[in-house]
Amino acid sequence: MKPAIAFFDFDGTITNKDTLFEIIRFQKGSPALYRGLLRLSPALVLFKLKLVSNQDMKERVLRFFFKDTTVAQFREQCQAFCRERLPGMLRPHAVQAIKSHLSKGHQVVVVTASAHDWVAPWCKEMGIGCIGSVLEEQGQRITGNLVGLNCNGPQKVVRIREQFDLTAFREVYAYGDSSGDRDMLALAQHPHYKPFRN
Repeated sequence: MKPAIAFFDFDGTITNKDTLFEIIRFQKGSPALYRGLLRLSPALVLFKLKLVSNQDMKERVLRFFFKDTTVAQFREQCQAFCRERLPGMLRPHAVQAIKSHLSKGHQVVVVTASAHDWVAPWCKEMGIGCIGSVLEEQGQRITGNLVGLNCNGPQKVVRIREQFDLTAFREVYAYGDSSGDRDMLALAQHPHYKPFRN
């Protein structure tokens, strides 16, 4: 039996900001981000009123900013984001917790609603796994739509169970900071809610 596996949410748990808006700012610039949010404000209001789903809102944002961007350009910019911008957004205690798990021989996996493209490069550098939302591609270009469901809430558990037999681990840890992490936290013998806010 394997010793342990630890699942970490990304936005708000490992980072101190939502990386969706930060990846837009990095790739398009702050003026373009603010202009886009102004254009999207009617939908954002409906989202706040729970009249537009999380998935629908995310896809509207992704389509607005990234539709028809080439996959190669998008991924190159995502890798640059992980090198240049992401380090300043990380919570030191979260990174320390990841390193502590790794030092004990535990498997560590980030499970995030953010797109795999701008989280996986950092995970690879850390030597940990990554499960994230998947962006649709057509003709080597980003459409702005997601493949399948947004990796949030119950879908986090679905994705975890698709890849891991949790009965093969002596212990399961989970770290999260929002309602979208509650299902994942419920999987663990050792759930940690908002553990790195200090």
